[in-house]
Amino acid sequence: MDNMLEMYLYETNTLLEQLDELLIEAEKNKDFTTNDVNEIFRSMHTIKGSSAMMEFSTLMEIAHHIEDLFFYIRENGMDSLDESHKNDLFNLMFQSTDALRSEVEKIENDEPLSTNIDPIVANINSFLEKISATGDGSSENAAADAKTEENTGVIPPADEHKIAVINQELAGCPESEMPYFIRIHFEQGSGMEHLRAFMIVTALKDIELEFEFYPEDVETNGDSSESIVENGFHIALSSQADVEKALHIIKEQNSVETYEVFENALVKHEQQKTPAPVSTPNNHNEPQQTSAPEESPAQKSAPAPAAHNSAPVKQSLISVNLSKLDSLVAIVGEIVITESMVTSSPDLQNLKLDNFTKSARQLRKLTDDLQDIAMSLRMVPVSGTFQKMNRIVRDMKKKLNKDVRLTIVGENTEVDKTIVDSIGDPIMHIVRNSMDHGIEEHVEDRITAGKDPQGEIVLSAAHTGSEVIISISDDGQGMDPEKILAKAERNGILTKPASEYSQKEILALLMLPGFSTNEEVTEFSGRGVGMDVVKKNVESVGGTITITSELGKGSCTTLKIPLTMAIADGMEVSVGKSMFTIPIANIRQSFKTQREEVILDASGNEIIKCLDEFYPIIRVHELYNIETEVTDIEDGILIWVEAADKSYCLFVDDLLGEQQVVVKPLPSFLSNFNIKNSGISGCTILGDGNISLILDIRSLYAAFYNQY
Repeated sequence: MDNMLEMYLYETNTLLEQLDELLIEAEKNKDFTTNDVNEIFRSMHTIKGSSAMMEFSTLMEIAHHIEDLFFYIRENGMDSLDESHKNDLFNLMFQSTDALRSEVEKIENDEPLSTNIDPIVANINSFLEKISATGDGSSENAAADAKTEENTGVIPPADEHKIAVINQELAGCPESEMPYFIRIHFEQGSGMEHLRAFMIVTALKDIELEFEFYPEDVETNGDSSESIVENGFHIALSSQADVEKALHIIKEQNSVETYEVFENALVKHEQQKTPAPVSTPNNHNEPQQTSAPEESPAQKSAPAPAAHNSAPVKQSLISVNLSKLDSLVAIVGEIVITESMVTSSPDLQNLKLDNFTKSARQLRKLTDDLQDIAMSLRMVPVSGTFQKMNRIVRDMKKKLNKDVRLTIVGENTEVDKTIVDSIGDPIMHIVRNSMDHGIEEHVEDRITAGKDPQGEIVLSAAHTGSEVIISISDDGQGMDPEKILAKAERNGILTKPASEYSQKEILALLMLPGFSTNEEVTEFSGRGVGMDVVKKNVESVGGTITITSELGKGSCTTLKIPLTMAIADGMEVSVGKSMFTIPIANIRQSFKTQREEVILDASGNEIIKCLDEFYPIIRVHELYNIETEVTDIEDGILIWVEAADKSYCLFVDDLLGEQQVVVKPLPSFLSNFNIKNSGISGCTILGDGNISLILDIRSLYAAFYNQY
């Protein structure tokens, strides 16, 4: 059941996300296309069927009523709705998808489902009644009749003699005008036969097959299971070709024990043919061998049924549990380490082994390819996260009465799955801030400033080496540095005189806990409220966040996110007998220096001038109390590093070379020693078996200055 629930949640969440995108696009176009209507109908039908199977009645009920609504729209066309009805339909659909998503979240959190969904059901039903009342007179009854005819196909009553013949020859088969029946029996004691039958119905509808099924109420009536156990589940079909398509689906279903194909004796009797039912019991695992009977002249002259889409194209995509991908990446990491240990083994030093060297190079190439493929399996486009922002902007436009468009750039940029999941909330928070306080409240203000009356928020993503740059910018009113500085001063959070703060440092104050320039508490976060949480979430995945703004022109928040956190390019350095790894992305330059180039600041700390700017020097051996003979500044090497707004120079003994390393997390018990706040983010195993600690450039800076 756990696997079934996982697949159900995955499928339902995917359908709801697709539905949100469809609704946003349709609302922009102010209309549903025929394909949109069919897509919504199919999505609701799938959610209804899978929810019924899982016995999530509230989800099934909501989806069922939306399906009824779109059945009416599909039959009568969108032209039957006026503009006000279309606007109401968009709002109703967004409310309905929110209700479905809310129920799904309760399932994910192992909470009980809602016991009262009457309000949303009443809204759907009242809207259906409203659009039916403005129809052509037959309206809702016509739609109901059409649906009944589609699903049941009840024939005119026959005389008693015919009924006796049918009952005798079909042995319990129901009445139908279709010439073929398939009778299905499920495995004895399998239980929930009505839901198993309904799953077959759903699978057949997915290939758009024309058929009827009996009992007709398997979806809603649990008591129909008894009838199915006794008489079987019957599917009526119009042609031998449809029978073969249906059998192909039935063979793939679980719990089917046997199935039989019959010709419809009623149809044969009315055509004055001698009834000759063909009964071919089959085991579920055996191929069906029923031969097609010769068609009568009446059948040959009849018009061919409307062509339907053939069975779906074979899927080339599969869903894989994320934990399995984690295991794969871990194994690939071990292979990378082992390959490095083999090729750099001390036993092979100074030996000329041409064949071994050639094989080692080939192994290195294959290992690199394997590593790239394994990492790419975890990479997903940021489009899923970006598209959700359309809904945020749409809802806030309605509530705030602001005309704003969301422009998305680079949505196909790929990032590690775990990182995508972590940046969704920060991006949403920033977009809400831009909508609430970035964009001007009055259109007149924008026009006066010479701007487009319609505001714009741009959400973009792009690759730059080992990072993904995500930016959220708006063309609103921007932020006032003086106002920010004054508020910070009132709150007593300034660490130096206000006059010494640069604009970059002033904007960084927004990300301090609890800071806000918003004087009123609104439904939406003020710019700055919760930005400390946003910053923490971004930094938790190894990213950085910066804010830029120009008063009257707008603001831009930039997130720098690593592509992946599992394997990284690093520079190996030595300090005494210890080895450290510095991420290549943080290194700007490495150089030798002279003693006279180093000066002391007011606090007595060493600083050095690089490109007309002064940067502090942090001696790694002093920070970690490591014994080393390299203490003279001229004997070691300075590495100029940078992380977000922190830039400084590290003093180490020597550079050992660049190497791709597998990032290993630190053991959990080390958390008691607050080691992550000491400038160490993890460790890696080198080719010779030694362990190298990976330095966290941002926290190392804080660790150094916290000592004083």
